[in-house]
Amino acid sequence: MKSLLLVFLLVACAFAEPPIRSGDRVAIVGNTFADQLRIHGYLETLLRQRSDLSVRNLGWAGDILTARDRPTGFPSEESTLTDHKTDVIIACFGMGESFDGKAGLSGFSADLKSFISSHAGKFYNGQSPVRLVLVSPIAQEDLGKLTPALKKRNADLKAYTEAMQTVAKEAKLPFVNLYEPTRYLMEEKAGPNLTINGITLNQFGYWAVSHEFYKQLADDIPQPWSLNIDAQAKTGTAEGVALSKISSEKNTLTFSVTAQSLPSLPSPGNSELPPQLAAQRDTLVVTNLTPGNYTLTVDGVAVTTAKHSDWANGVPIDSSPAHREAEALRASINDKNLQFTYSWKALNQVHIVGERKKSPSGRALPAEVIEFDKLAKKREAELSHKTGTPRKRQWQLAPAN
Repeated sequence: MKSLLLVFLLVACAFAEPPIRSGDRVAIVGNTFADQLRIHGYLETLLRQRSDLSVRNLGWAGDILTARDRPTGFPSEESTLTDHKTDVIIACFGMGESFDGKAGLSGFSADLKSFISSHAGKFYNGQSPVRLVLVSPIAQEDLGKLTPALKKRNADLKAYTEAMQTVAKEAKLPFVNLYEPTRYLMEEKAGPNLTINGITLNQFGYWAVSHEFYKQLADDIPQPWSLNIDAQAKTGTAEGVALSKISSEKNTLTFSVTAQSLPSLPSPGNSELPPQLAAQRDTLVVTNLTPGNYTLTVDGVAVTTAKHSDWANGVPIDSSPAHREAEALRASINDKNLQFTYSWKALNQVHIVGERKKSPSGRALPAEVIEFDKLAKKREAELSHKTGTPRKRQWQLAPAN
């Protein structure tokens, strides 16, 4: 754990200011990892919870630096970046290239330098040169027979990560190292798998990795809510929130909670989490309860029920009204991303350049693309009203019916 924190501290110290700033218009480019960030929305939600920004995901499954094939008539990346008035590009590469092994390292470094040069001095926002952030590949997870030659693959991935870091340092660009934290998570025996095949993250993987990703992109580390209350003494301490008005009557504990930071994003599923991720969950500890089962409600909404012994050890709080608002924000972000995808990346190319180009549906497609673009912009404008602000709520822990 200490070695992982050291990685984050070294990365943070390397940047004079955070790579992503409030008000930025962000474009994400790169491989399958980048492409599927838009499907799950965890990273963008973490960024939007704390900053006013705009994100367009231009990732494409299978992309590498030198092979980024697009259909005939597809808009150029430069035109899309200009249309978005892009301030910063987050570039995720290295996974596909790593299959060339150590022999491909020098070529990868050269291609990465060419990629950086291709954007150097470009004013996509019309006012200032675009900024670049380079992102390493993740490690490969051990899934037994599904992942042969694991040791060699991770050695190659580490070498490509180090090569990318060297290029970033020479170019004085921010660098996000996802290899080290994912290798550390993958070696932890507790918790579910992070990937479906060793290198493609599943939903849990994106939830977990997005937290590590965010820590290296922003200038703050989210503070999980930690509440610790003694029911008998009617006293308590907290981090991330402020406690007040603790009272008890007939085994019912009531207290006010004023959020000082936004809630953590709930993890998908109900699986046990590895220790380093469990520490990121919002948690309530209540000691000295009369034996029995107790239900937590927040502003009258039932959240969870547990035994007094479980409350004494700490119960994760993932579905309070504030947490449900965070999940609603993520759903809205995913919807915005879907509308943009429909406007930018038509899913059926046969209507554009194929045999149905002159069909009624083919002729209607250009107008539909314009409407999807309008929808994406409308959805994004609505997001600013859904980020939520920390507020005071009434919590109650009462004997369960």
